Order: sequence, then structure tokens, then C-alpha cells
Amino acid sequence: MSVDSLHLALAAAMFFGALLYSSVGHGGASSYIALMALFGVPAATMRPTALVLNLIVAGLGSIRYARAGLFRWRTLWPFLAGGFPAAFVGGAIHVPPEIYRPIMGAVLLFSAARMLWPRELRAEREWHDPPIWLAILAGAGLGLLAGLTGTGGGIFLSPLLLFLAWSAPKPASGVVAVFILANSASGLAGNLASVGSLPPELPLYAVAVLAGGLIGTTLGIKLPQKWVLRALGLVLLVASAKLFGVY
Repeated sequence: MSVDSLHLALAAAMFFGALLYSSVGHGGASSYIALMALFGVPAATMRPTALVLNLIVAGLGSIRYARAGLFRWRTLWPFLAGGFPAAFVGGAIHVPPEIYRPIMGAVLLFSAARMLWPRELRAEREWHDPPIWLAILAGAGLGLLAGLTGTGGGIFLSPLLLFLAWSAPKPASGVVAVFILANSASGLAGNLASVGSLPPELPLYAVAVLAGGLIGTTLGIKLPQKWVLRALGLVLLVASAKLFGVY
């Protein structure tokens, strides 16, 4: 396979990653990182590239979910208050992958299993706003993880909102999209020097994920609530497999 064909194949794979992840309000950073690893992209390039692509997809999702009425500021702002500065700190810290990957992989695997379980989640029928102080603390932890892992933190926020019934499933997508957008920007700023490692093929990847995001957010807005949960379960399963090094 030629170099150009390799980049086109990677862009095509990113398109499908963006489509799946954006259907539940996620930016898809964990899938982009996994795909770049599979295609042999240098490690120094992966995290900043994933964050930039995350900004594109999460930015699109933030706008589209908000316009569709699938967003609640009261749910978001405490998580954002804790997460935004913590993502900046996390972006400046290097932690060996062997420390956090197995733990996060197990958490996401459990979350995926629950999302795919046929029993109804309480968040599907009743939900309530999170306590402000607790959401700020949780947001700080999620923001730190987002910065450390080079993701927007959505793969951790989504199950938290739904397991604790702090949001209905579809509005959770809008909340998570804005959370990811803010944390991706903060994480990138925390490691600004890494921007110099962005690849020349970035415009190609950006067009691919934007197209995938347009389709994915349309599906996320229109799909019935139970299918949004199934899609989220699949996203978490894929992210868990990536953290465990399955692919």
C-alpha cells in the first residue's frame, strides 16, 4: 500500500469512528488514537491529532445537539467547572500507559456491559440534576483523566450521568459533547508544544471526521432512546478493547 493510500485508508477508518462516536455525543478521540496506532503513526503525533479531531467532532455535536434541544446547562456546568482546569493539568503530565490502561479498560468494559444489558436504566424513565459539589469533584477527576489520556473524557462522563440518573440518555449526548469540546481544548493547551507534531495529512483527517460527525449526530438526534444506549455500549466496548490493547 502506498503512502497516499495508507492515509486515505486511515481517513476512511476515522470517518466510521466519528460516525459511531458522534451518535452518542462523543468526539471519538480514543478511536482515532487506536486507528493511528494500527496504521503506524508516530506516538508523538497521536495525542495532539486526536485532540484536534475531537475538537471538530465535539464542536459539531455541541451545536447540533443544542439546536435539537438535547442539552442542559445545569447538568453540564459543575462538571465543566471541575474538569476544564484539571484537563489542562492532565495534558501537561505524562503517566506510563501501563498504569491507567488496565484500570480504565475494566471500568469501560463494565459500563459497556450495563449499557448493552436488556434491563432498563433508571435514567430512561426518571432523572435528577447532580449535586453541584459532587459534580465539580467528579468533573475534576474526569478532566484529569481526559488530559492524561488525550481524550475529551466523554467515555467516562456518559456512563456516570446515566448510572446515577443525572440525565436522560439523549440530552446526555449534548452535555457530553460540550464537556468533550472544552476538555479537548484545555488538554491541547496544556501540552501546546505537541501542536508542532501535527501531521501534514491533518486536513484530510479533519474532512473525514467532519463528514462522519454530520451523519453520526443526525442519527443520535433521530434514533430512539434505547438505540442511543446500545450505540453508547458499543462505543464503550470499543474504547475498552483499545485500552486493554486488543487492537
